[in-house]
Amino acid sequence: MKAVRIVSGRGVPLKRSDVDTDQIIPAEWLKRVERTGFEKGLFSTWRDDRDFVLNDERYQGASILVAGPAFGVGSSREHAVWAIQQGGFDAVIAPSFSDIFRNNCTKNGLVPVVLSDAAVTRLWGIIETDPQTEIVVDMERLVVEVPSAGLSEPFPMDPATQHRFLNGLDDIGITLTHADAIDRYETTRPSWLR
Repeated sequence: MKAVRIVSGRGVPLKRSDVDTDQIIPAEWLKRVERTGFEKGLFSTWRDDRDFVLNDERYQGASILVAGPAFGVGSSREHAVWAIQQGGFDAVIAPSFSDIFRNNCTKNGLVPVVLSDAAVTRLWGIIETDPQTEIVVDMERLVVEVPSAGLSEPFPMDPATQHRFLNGLDDIGITLTHADAIDRYETTRPSWLR
């Protein structure tokens, strides 16, 4: 996992609530053996509607998804996170996330940002008025900013998760930070346990 200190980019206003993981990446995409190519399945059912926001050329190349409440509900599939990342997104901003989806985000390097309903609604308005608007997610200060609109909103994140992002640590990386202690323990264990 790469370290994340600042995510900056344009946003996409996904004005939908209760977006589940099957809507993010339909089940037929879970048969893939490799962990690549999921961007083609990202919101694939909705993409059949030419009015779907990700089909709007004004939002092409955006890297921050701004969604409604209860984003990522449903099954525990990591594929949903992979599809969002492979679709070019580095962060998702929403009023709330499913716990399992949020956990999958933090373990795979996709930044889940919780902002109030009012802040998300304001962001949607800013993005729709000017799709070129730059959004900044500062992981060190835990603040979302839109300098051109004077928006500055703090967001919560527990210190362990923030540390994980700032240092680019997945679960294996976190374990390896304790390698010396593990080695010391292994040398003191009784030989019959080795």
